[in-house]
Amino acid sequence: MMNHIREFIGTVPKAELHMHLEGSLEPEMLFRLAKRNKIALRWSSEEALLAAYEFENLEDFLALYFEGCRVLVTEKDFYDVTAAYLAKANEQSVRRVELFLGPQSFTERGVPLGAIMDGVLGAIADAQSSSAISAAYILSVHRHRPVEDALRLLESIGPWSEHIVGVGMGGPEVGYPPGRFRPFYLKAKALGYRTTVHAGEEGPPAYIREALDMLSVERIDHGVTACHDSALMERLAAEQTPLTVCPLSNLRLKGVPSLEAHPLKTMLDRGLRVSVHSDDPPYFGGYVNENLEACCAALSLSAEDIAALARNSFLGSFAPPDEIMHSVDAVNRHLDLFLAER
Repeated sequence: MMNHIREFIGTVPKAELHMHLEGSLEPEMLFRLAKRNKIALRWSSEEALLAAYEFENLEDFLALYFEGCRVLVTEKDFYDVTAAYLAKANEQSVRRVELFLGPQSFTERGVPLGAIMDGVLGAIADAQSSSAISAAYILSVHRHRPVEDALRLLESIGPWSEHIVGVGMGGPEVGYPPGRFRPFYLKAKALGYRTTVHAGEEGPPAYIREALDMLSVERIDHGVTACHDSALMERLAAEQTPLTVCPLSNLRLKGVPSLEAHPLKTMLDRGLRVSVHSDDPPYFGGYVNENLEACCAALSLSAEDIAALARNSFLGSFAPPDEIMHSVDAVNRHLDLFLAER
């Protein structure tokens, strides 16, 4: 990749809309928190943990992911992992962040919901006061658990509702169609939360249709299997439904045989509102800039393509409209300056 494109990727303003805080634990922090909380790990070293980052599929990854969640116990733990990610995002010219975290992974082990929420939201508030970043929290629920559990969680987060921008749903996809969570999404929308859902990562295009038709979500996380359904692609383009794609995640979880085979460029060329994100960066080998660099090299993306992905990231966000338009203008100015200097 030419150095000037790498520089453009590193400096263009962008939004990160698909990143799980639990999945942002770098090995060093995971071991440090395990020591702090006196939790025994099955890996002897950070190197041994890194060697375990070879996954056959989504469920294979999730087994390790949920095991890593055990080291997050106290309010300070949740503060530290959030602050570390936001600092990294700020370094990568990420100007808007919408973070996922699923409290169910922790409350089932007795971690107080208040410790989770106060830790995450405290780090967000501090980052916003000390940097140019705009950040928000999205409550994530697990699709492999009963919908009743999700509804109880939705009720429990009431004390923090004004600090929560929306709700989402993740976890193992195959065999867990999104439609059964319709009561949860209807309730969340009635309470004023913005909505998104993981669909079309490993699941079929039908799961994306179901999410749109039964849950009426505003955004689809992943959505890459839409490329197998031409009519769905046309619908997504016509409705400008945001798709938060995570290419390195798709590669490491065997969703695509290679990045050269990834449908990102096809989706972009067909006018879909697709953008690039990191999902669980340490596990998959890169934050948002590394994802963009890898796609640029594999798919021969131009500066205009990168700018389109950056614009789409803001247009797909749940930020206030004036912030979105200001950010889109910033991307356009950045591209104009880059092209003028070539």
